[in-house]
Amino acid sequence: MACLVARQGRELQRYDGGGRRLVVGCIPYRLDTIDQAVEVLVISSQKGHGMMFPKGGWESDETITQAASREALEEAGVRGEVEDVLGKWEYKSRRYNTFYEGFMFPLHVTEELTNWPEMGARKRRWVSAAEAREGCEHLWMTEALDELERRLSNNHLSKKRTSWAKM
Repeated sequence: MACLVARQGRELQRYDGGGRRLVVGCIPYRLDTIDQAVEVLVISSQKGHGMMFPKGGWESDETITQAASREALEEAGVRGEVEDVLGKWEYKSRRYNTFYEGFMFPLHVTEELTNWPEMGARKRRWVSAAEAREGCEHLWMTEALDELERRLSNNHLSKKRTSWAKM
């Protein structure tokens, strides 16, 4: 059984050469079994405003895909298969007035837990991609969602892990 406690602190946090914090996130998704429509899992911020996808710091003792999986488990209570990176974005932190570098991955959900580390601090909800796009305040996350939809609609979604898994 996995430890169901969220990591705290930034002792292991990775930064790029310019001092920007490296952040990893994922878009948890599933395909509706009847019409194959894409549903994505959004979470509330810890302050409860808006909706977003799970994301957090990439730590030095894990690969980039392990970080994406960990964030999905801690913040949204889901497990699944991390697929090929959707892209890399630079974005400004609202809280710290600094720039971060964010990587986003699709996470094909295979398990939804009833208890997860941040369930007391966050709400989660399955929504259509259109609803997620309307409710997400982060442009870089909606751009990642656009890329996921392009991949799924073109049937180019690779189930193979890439060299990103080795980072």
